[in-house]
Amino acid sequence: MKEEVDFTSVKALFVNCTLKDSSKKSNTEGLMNVAMNIMTSEGVTVDYLRLADYTIPEGLQPDMTEDGAEKDDWPLIFKKIMEADILVMGTPIWLGEKSSLATKMIERMYGMSGKTNEKGQYVYYGKVGGCVITGNEDGIKHCAMGILYAFQHLGFSIPPQADCGWIGEAGPGPSYLDEESGAMQNEFTNRNTTFTSYNLLHMAKMLQRTKGFPSYGNSRDAWDDGTRWNFENPEYR
Repeated sequence: MKEEVDFTSVKALFVNCTLKDSSKKSNTEGLMNVAMNIMTSEGVTVDYLRLADYTIPEGLQPDMTEDGAEKDDWPLIFKKIMEADILVMGTPIWLGEKSSLATKMIERMYGMSGKTNEKGQYVYYGKVGGCVITGNEDGIKHCAMGILYAFQHLGFSIPPQADCGWIGEAGPGPSYLDEESGAMQNEFTNRNTTFTSYNLLHMAKMLQRTKGFPSYGNSRDAWDDGTRWNFENPEYR
């Protein structure tokens, strides 16, 4: 019997951290499109952008124009993150690592992490994170490990199987969108991308039903006001 789940209240933001701007073909976008199509088919509001199309200076200030930069599009990206229930980062693999733009995005996200939500929790609490990885070398799990660790440390909730990816043979060769790669018919990648998409959606719906992550024991504002819940340092008993 098919389980009916209504995902139409969910909003997802997919950020492609390819080094190519939108004038060029992105293989990472190709696999992200699979996940986006699943979510769109379920009635999810999906937004997509390439970070390379924006001016994002290095730094940890919420707006780097206040620290000397001529232009900073990060406040716009952050607004989109805050409007979404789900954030999916896509990245190619370079030398076994996520792209430099993926690292920069995580750094800029970290620069906002001192902010709090209406419950006094860190600002990303109640949001769900996942990632999509592509490349021609090993590194899917390594890149996902770094991205998902960073997301959960910042406050995102990570469901089971929150990453998916495709890699070709080591060294130069066909990429995901190249017909000769056979990537679009890869059963393992297609299954994992489907599972990732739905696990992100299920987690987002659960958090919507609870109106976010419960604030008991994790509100920065309450801690600063003196609430300690059941904390007691054993050294001082």
